[in-house]
Amino acid sequence: MTPFTTVTGVAVPFGQANVDTDVIIPARFLKTIQRAGLGRGAFATIREDPANIFDTPRNIGAPILIAGDNFGCGSSREHAPWALADMGFRVVIAPSFADIFAGNAYKNGMLLVVLPQAQVDRLLVAAADAEVTVDLDHQVVTTEYQDRFEFAVDPFRKDALLKGQDEIGLTLTMAPAVAAFEARLAAERPWVSGAARRA
Repeated sequence: MTPFTTVTGVAVPFGQANVDTDVIIPARFLKTIQRAGLGRGAFATIREDPANIFDTPRNIGAPILIAGDNFGCGSSREHAPWALADMGFRVVIAPSFADIFAGNAYKNGMLLVVLPQAQVDRLLVAAADAEVTVDLDHQVVTTEYQDRFEFAVDPFRKDALLKGQDEIGLTLTMAPAVAAFEARLAAERPWVSGAARRA
């Protein structure tokens, strides 16, 4: 994964509540295990309207999405954060997120920022003509209008995002310790490790 530091850019002021994963990426686009290209199907129903918010010139490729309450509810499809990432989003800001979506987003290097509804409403207004900055290290969202909103984040997830480390990467950092443990186990208890059968 790409390490997450500070993201500054256009924030798409979407704002809809209860957007489920079928809205984020409809089922007809799930016939692939590839991540690339899923952005074309993201929000397909909404994007049928030529004047939709996602395809306005200013918002194409924006790194931040401002959503409404309970974003990512519905079925547990990992394609949802894949599709968002393929559109260019690194951050989604909302009052709340569905748990399974939140887990999938984190595992795919996406930061989800939970802010009170009043602060999200303020960002929806500011994002119309100002860039938004999300600083994970200092856990703060700011705008050019001097807005400053602090957010909480799980320390383990924060560390992993800052390092650009997914669960496989974390496991690989422990490879020397695992190898040392297995060597010690083979020496001390060969009947457990299978070393006795190999001898």
